[in-house]
Amino acid sequence: MAMAAYVKLILGSVAFSIFWVLAVFPTVPLLPIGRAAGSLLGGILMVIFQILTVDQAYQAIDLSILVLLFGTMVVSGYLERADAFKYLGKLLTWKSKGAKDLICRICLISAISSALFTNDTSCMVLTEFVLKIARQNHLPPQPFLLALASSANIGSTATPIGNPQNLVIATQSGVSFGEFLIGILPAAMVGLVCNALLLIFMYGDLLSVKKGQQDSTVAFNGDGVDHQFSPATMSHVETTNVDSVHHESLRNRVNSKQAMGAAEVPWSLNGAYWDHRNQKLWKSCVYIVVVGMLVSLLMGFNMSGTAITAALALMILDFKDAVPCLEKVSYSLLIFFCGMFVTVQGFNKTGIPSALWELMEPYAKIDEISGIVVLALVILVLSNLVSNVPTVLLLGARMAASAALISTAYEKKAWLILAWVSTVAGNLSLLGSAANLIVCEQASRVPNLGYTLTFWNHLKFGVPSTLLVTAIGLLLLKS
Repeated sequence: MAMAAYVKLILGSVAFSIFWVLAVFPTVPLLPIGRAAGSLLGGILMVIFQILTVDQAYQAIDLSILVLLFGTMVVSGYLERADAFKYLGKLLTWKSKGAKDLICRICLISAISSALFTNDTSCMVLTEFVLKIARQNHLPPQPFLLALASSANIGSTATPIGNPQNLVIATQSGVSFGEFLIGILPAAMVGLVCNALLLIFMYGDLLSVKKGQQDSTVAFNGDGVDHQFSPATMSHVETTNVDSVHHESLRNRVNSKQAMGAAEVPWSLNGAYWDHRNQKLWKSCVYIVVVGMLVSLLMGFNMSGTAITAALALMILDFKDAVPCLEKVSYSLLIFFCGMFVTVQGFNKTGIPSALWELMEPYAKIDEISGIVVLALVILVLSNLVSNVPTVLLLGARMAASAALISTAYEKKAWLILAWVSTVAGNLSLLGSAANLIVCEQASRVPNLGYTLTFWNHLKFGVPSTLLVTAIGLLLLKS
């Protein structure tokens, strides 16, 4: 691609730099408007500076990715209402055999839940519970919070719905859900084990608790330690109130009909199509729909269509106003993606990314070990400098095109390498992924139990973990 005119090159770089600063430092004192608004600002500047036309800006927005994100967030919201994460939490302390056992369980459950429900969602709902486990067992929170965040990132690599960058890769590459899973799952499993062993090795002394100090189990009911998970954007109390108001309204309607001599018809439309008094039945329906969604994805059905169909099916089965669950959707994330698509497309128009890739391409051949190392290092650095999703948007098509010149099999491997490294790179520093920041912010806000995970404490574990897990995974990726 020819370099853009000098003025447009400068203006496009300025717009992208503004986007980058606000994406990485959303509360920068000079313009503390946050990531979503900063992303929109970057996109609008690309249009104002005439890097893109208005039509080109609209075309840059990938609707299929937005629909897939929206659908998975709605499904996650209904899963949370069906107590899926509460059951996962119970597994953390069921017949626990000590601190090291807890570390391993947190790593495993965090990874599995992230692969199925996205890493950000898992960290959002599990952080407070993990912190309580550590406090109630007289254990230091740091290794447990690191286990949650790092394992969430590693586990999320295994599926296209595990994190936003995988969604982008799956949509742009055409790699099916099954191919994605088979290609990365071995690397994710071994990487998870290595990450857990590294945690135990680095924090073994902190995890050694004198007998009598550690509680053998953590109660989930009574004694003031019952934990209710909080939805991503709406408090559990608010959700519970909506449900209780609905149940009370239903009960009043039925009672009034009985008072008027009407026969009770528990399954009538006037009562409610699904009897919410039978919560086990409703939860079973939610799980069946989610399993059906996963099976459909494995069978190769369109991912966006499958996700939005599952979301709509859950809304219908709930048979009441869907607004409370729709309010849990992170619309700010969807807005961030819209602005980011436009900003990155504008930056591509300047010709700078293409020029840099042309310089690097001769040293980044995917059929050579040295080339894979160069690619991995570039992805790792860029993912921590400009974040992983912009890195995927900037490098994805170029890496795939270069690999396709060698072999179509290498093209798929290029996408899998990008998915693996860009996600695991998030473990390098506290700012490397949104999951890390969610764990840090959530942990600091827990009443009476708050803990601040500092940048340097995360970095001391993040650097060796990222380098080790990335290297091992690259050896195990299957094209």
